[in-house]
Amino acid sequence: MTVSPFDHPYLSGLLGDEEVAALFSAAAELEAMLAFEVALAKAEAAEGIIPAEAAEVIAETAHRFSPDVASLRDATKRDGVVVSDFVRQLRAAVGEAHGRHVHFGATSQDVVDSGLMLRLARVLPVLENRLAALGARLDGLSADFGERPLMGRTRMQAAIPITVADRVAAWRTPLERHGERLRSFAATGLAVQFGGAAGTLEKLGDRAPAVRATLARELGLADRPQWHSQRERIVELGGLLAAITGSLGKMGQDIALMADHGDEIALAGGGGSSAMPHKQNPVAAEVLVTLARFNAAQLGGLAQAAVHEQERSGAAWTLEWLLLPQMVVASGAALRLAGELMSSVRRLGPV
Repeated sequence: MTVSPFDHPYLSGLLGDEEVAALFSAAAELEAMLAFEVALAKAEAAEGIIPAEAAEVIAETAHRFSPDVASLRDATKRDGVVVSDFVRQLRAAVGEAHGRHVHFGATSQDVVDSGLMLRLARVLPVLENRLAALGARLDGLSADFGERPLMGRTRMQAAIPITVADRVAAWRTPLERHGERLRSFAATGLAVQFGGAAGTLEKLGDRAPAVRATLARELGLADRPQWHSQRERIVELGGLLAAITGSLGKMGQDIALMADHGDEIALAGGGGSSAMPHKQNPVAAEVLVTLARFNAAQLGGLAQAAVHEQERSGAAWTLEWLLLPQMVVASGAALRLAGELMSSVRRLGPV
């Protein structure tokens, strides 16, 4: 039994997404944090801040490093963040000669936020590809059934005749905008986080910008000044996720209503009922509505998490950890379900 339905033993079959959720596992997070520490060592060696030999040893050690997760759990309970014990263990593994060069000039938030950006860099192409595949499927449905008539409805009442193509266009058009926004965010919004204790990189002096730029290149992230307490990029991403699931929820709501009207759509499969075996419930369409409302509810919390006090926050940052991963997984699940739903459509419009 788990608290979250996204990784629940059986609810995850309905609401989860294994491919996306895997990038928010403990293993994926630890891998991303290790990647940060290795890239930082390489960047600092390139700028003459630590010995090149130290960077080599840190990189070699990272390949075989396996942290004590039980110790990380106990330390997180105490420290409020995993990085302190993670770095302690990594330094011990590197050895006395070079251990002091691990994590030099960085702070916990640099590691966690940059690690998040690394994982998002792998998630966003998944979402973009699913959007593109869904758009192609909708284009196919419009080509097959677009000329058929439908009754247009406004405020849930019959209005004037439209075509299937008109309704499909209302589903399809927002997906193009969402794809453009995903590509834009992937290019400019996935930024390295590197500010040190209070955002000033005081240990690196005038070499700080060069180290940050090299670190960003090593990680494949955008080079931006530290954003410890400036969380608009996280809220922007949350808004984009909510927009995607909102558009898919509208699609699901329309399809559920079309199924209710009886002759406007034919779907293959459908969910069974324990009480009424003759029924085929439009489960995927319903869940699209659920996930849209879920992400809309989480977006308000993510906006609350943007209120970071002074140079760095513990409370607001921790709130992000509760909200953003679930929004990302919900978006992945919604796109997966939408693709499956549209692949099950056998007819749109009356026979």
